[in-house]
Amino acid sequence: MDNGPKTRELESGMTSPDPESSERLRAVRARIARAAAGAGRGGAEVSLLAASKTFGEAAVRALADAGQRAFGENYLQEALEKQSALRDLPLEWHFIGPIQSNKTRAIAENFSWVHSVDRLKVAERLSAQRPIGMPPLQVCIEVNVSGEASKGGVVPAELPALAEAVAKLPNIRLRGLMAIPAPVRDAAAQRAAFRPVRKAYDALIARGFALDTLSMGMSADLEAAILEGATIVRIGTALFGERTKHA
Repeated sequence: MDNGPKTRELESGMTSPDPESSERLRAVRARIARAAAGAGRGGAEVSLLAASKTFGEAAVRALADAGQRAFGENYLQEALEKQSALRDLPLEWHFIGPIQSNKTRAIAENFSWVHSVDRLKVAERLSAQRPIGMPPLQVCIEVNVSGEASKGGVVPAELPALAEAVAKLPNIRLRGLMAIPAPVRDAAAQRAAFRPVRKAYDALIARGFALDTLSMGMSADLEAAILEGATIVRIGTALFGERTKHA
């Protein structure tokens, strides 16, 4: 997989930032800063996760050369190939896609974060398979607030019990919630879609959970997500361009 911008080779063997990647990254960071300011929050309160699924090693390297360090992947095999090719870079890898039980070991061994835990069995396997000596795996529980059968996530009514069980597991740390609401164009409707996630997050904190992460918002709705409290936005298209193939 090699779709995406190339970095320019210098005589020293190093690379200089790709101008297009640098401009896209600057533009997204500016959007985040404006949205945070509009919410009365500091820009540093919102982290940018580059959603790099289906984009190859060259595209990730170009964005990394421009200063991005955290990358989110949906497909395990694709992610492992990119991680191997990019071992020379100090990148932080987040798994943000659906999790099959037979993939948990490789995820536990190769990622710093997992955003898409939606059942206890998966959390238990991630905990048991996290290698000794590695820091705890940072996890978010995915919540299905749209009621879409095609999307993963625990239904809100079952969230407290799942959060309580996950928080007790060793070798992982429950950080917060993740959600992917059904896409809508109207800004008010976008905010309304994110609001139940924030309410569920606040309710868990009120019950004593030590949470600090709301992973929600993508290229088309990051402003609404930040206004509703997002601390991580997962951005693909605005950073890499339109996807041209699917893994």
